[in-house]
Amino acid sequence: MKKIEMKTPIVEMDGDEMTRIIWQSIKDELILPFVGLKTEYYDLGLKNRDRTNDEVTVQSAQAVKRLGVAVKCATITPNRQRVEEYGLKEMWKSPNATIRAELDGTVFRTPVIIPSIKPAVRNWKAPITVARHAYGDIYKAEEIKVEKAGKAELLFTDADGKQTRSTICDFDGAGVLQGQFNRESSIRSFARACFGYAVATKQDLWFSTKDTISKIYDQTFKFIFEEIYKTEYEETFKKLNLNYFYTLIDDAVARVIRSEGGFIWALKNYDGDVMSDMISTAFSSLAMMTSVLVSPDGKYEYEAAHGTVTRHYYRYLKGEKTSTNPVATIFAWSGALRKRGEIDGLTDLINFAGLLEKAVLDTINGGTATKDLIPLMDENVKPTAVYTDEFISEIKNKLETRLN
Repeated sequence: MKKIEMKTPIVEMDGDEMTRIIWQSIKDELILPFVGLKTEYYDLGLKNRDRTNDEVTVQSAQAVKRLGVAVKCATITPNRQRVEEYGLKEMWKSPNATIRAELDGTVFRTPVIIPSIKPAVRNWKAPITVARHAYGDIYKAEEIKVEKAGKAELLFTDADGKQTRSTICDFDGAGVLQGQFNRESSIRSFARACFGYAVATKQDLWFSTKDTISKIYDQTFKFIFEEIYKTEYEETFKKLNLNYFYTLIDDAVARVIRSEGGFIWALKNYDGDVMSDMISTAFSSLAMMTSVLVSPDGKYEYEAAHGTVTRHYYRYLKGEKTSTNPVATIFAWSGALRKRGEIDGLTDLINFAGLLEKAVLDTINGGTATKDLIPLMDENVKPTAVYTDEFISEIKNKLETRLN
């Protein structure tokens, strides 16, 4: 068949370990035979980040600002063990955090729904998207280990030199301190991204914090969301018959479990980190969760929600075949291609992205799956566990059938 042509490149961010191996297989087997792929390539593998003093990560984020759409492979955020293993110059920051900061983006994570895999929560019928404010809070916090009795204070000095001071604790012995922050500009970007994504996907938006306890910090989030909804989005929501709903996070957790799904759940940084893993696991697996970073001005970066699958990579290096699940990475590619098609008006590219996703579902529902999915599948399905290359090969067969 004639390859589908692209007009504008997407930003391609390569990554690390087992996901890097799978990344190339997906391109070779599922995309390049069918699409005249145009990408602007950036190697975010840990060795290249170290070689470039992490400049390559910043360059890739700037490319997203310019081209509008990116697809990213999973990458390593190094700890001390990784510094020694790779002989790094320093313990480089999370590339995801760097890209989020450059784009001022919000992360939206959505589970891939497979008919042959039933959610652990039996009343869930549609996916729940977690919108995570991936900035500030404990991820940017400063910490102190208190060794003996003393007074801890919170001090702010404004640009004019005026000071505001508050006592945190009068320690009578050893303890710990943590100071965290957020920026109002970032909270506003978070709110606009959430409302905008809800409108684009025609889903209700829920937002939850703990403002009854955190009467300044969390309440600021609540008030900003209310303000932006009332002044910028309420009319559009009503026209589309959408609902915006705020409640405390503990109440929201109970409501989410009782719900049928099919909405966006907006959460602060840590809450979104934890709840997205809970949602993905309850639907099936973290390997079945897509992730898209959306900037307030409509730039998109697609990736899998999981890591680099280190354990499987070490086995791969020994020459062993692995049954690593590539679904979330495939959906990252399909999501980026679809968005590129939408922006550039390429119907064939949009349709191809949909057919690729359907081929993945056809494969799993037909009983061919990676080992992690076998215990989760419906008892009426007689599944066969296969290695990753066999799984991708079967998806290619299903895709060719649908394309023909």
